[in-house]
Amino acid sequence: MNIFYNTGIAFMNLGVKLASLRHKKARLMVQGQSNTFQYLKEHLDGKSQYIWMHVSSLGEFEQGRPLIEKIKAEHPDQRILLTFFSPSGYEVRKNYDKVDAVCYLPIDMPSNARRFLDLVNPSMAIFVKYEFWGNFLGELKRRNVPTYIISAIFRPGQSFFKPWGGMFRKMLNCFTHLYVQNEESRQLLEGIGMRNVTVAGDTRFDRVAHVREQAKDFPVIEKMTHECPFTLVMGSSWPPDEDIVIPYFNAHPGMKLIIAPHEFDKERLDTLLGKVKRKAALYSETAPEQAGDLDCLVIDCFGILSSVYRYGQMAYVGGGFGSGIHNVNEAAVYGIPVAFGPKYGKFVEACELIAAGGGFSVSDAAGFAKVMDTMLGDEEQLQHSSRIAGDYIQSHLGATDLIYKDLFA
Repeated sequence: MNIFYNTGIAFMNLGVKLASLRHKKARLMVQGQSNTFQYLKEHLDGKSQYIWMHVSSLGEFEQGRPLIEKIKAEHPDQRILLTFFSPSGYEVRKNYDKVDAVCYLPIDMPSNARRFLDLVNPSMAIFVKYEFWGNFLGELKRRNVPTYIISAIFRPGQSFFKPWGGMFRKMLNCFTHLYVQNEESRQLLEGIGMRNVTVAGDTRFDRVAHVREQAKDFPVIEKMTHECPFTLVMGSSWPPDEDIVIPYFNAHPGMKLIIAPHEFDKERLDTLLGKVKRKAALYSETAPEQAGDLDCLVIDCFGILSSVYRYGQMAYVGGGFGSGIHNVNEAAVYGIPVAFGPKYGKFVEACELIAAGGGFSVSDAAGFAKVMDTMLGDEEQLQHSSRIAGDYIQSHLGATDLIYKDLFA
């Protein structure tokens, strides 16, 4: 890449290092990146070729995961390296057992790209959704390594489509093929001369369908909810989400509430429980025989939310008052309507769920109350929205098989 790009990356790296002096996530990233090359020397055999998949964080991992598991099912001897950019993905999935190695991606400088690819010796590189690192992509192309992006989505405001975006369009030309989520993305790429594009859809639909098939049972949650006609599951919530949901719950004894906050350190949990005026407890401290008397359960562990949604008649997915909503498909796959905050515009599935009638965006407590009054008071409307949500997921399955057949034909 050119000097402007590399200078920008250098400044970004400096910013992360400065932030690491005070912020844990930045510190984890700096430490992880500094250990990458030693990790690769110790964990790669130096002889085999690896399929390299790179994801930014946990959400992108969930999009890449169905393809990883499909490859391993069909080619169990194929070696796979998984890299993360963000600690919020790496720290949760660093022990993922369907790949042969997991590490951070080094900072995108020319020397790092060459050194990394020398060690990995990839037979194929797969990027997921948003990841565009110019030096890595350029070096992959120079070495003639087949390179793909899956579940990608493009919007008119992105740099690729600006008159001054030549540097970014050059990155796109490094891909052997681009698998995008929708027709709009394909048309945008066609407008800048990209023909190697297939509308494959979003692999997250396949992932959530698989999770539903293997959903776990939780005796504590079963005991809490089985006699209540309406339970709301609030997943990946932040304080602004809770500030509009919990007051409504406090005032409506006919419903129960399960909260799975996005973060749950002790201070956060104490503050959250302090907002609940009905009988509440932490999941980790509750036995099944105690759960029947609870009105609210707070999930204080990772890894179970995608199964917990099955106990709800409706879901609220958090993040919509911050950088953007979390995974609405995880909830909708159980055939329940989904509500979320106002920042959903970048998420196609949320927009389409709203248009169909299976999703609802709320901007404040009054808007949330209006949706909830309808769902609690009109059983027919609740069932109608539930069917729409479930049918929406079913109609979008198949991206993983399409991509797999293309790559391994």
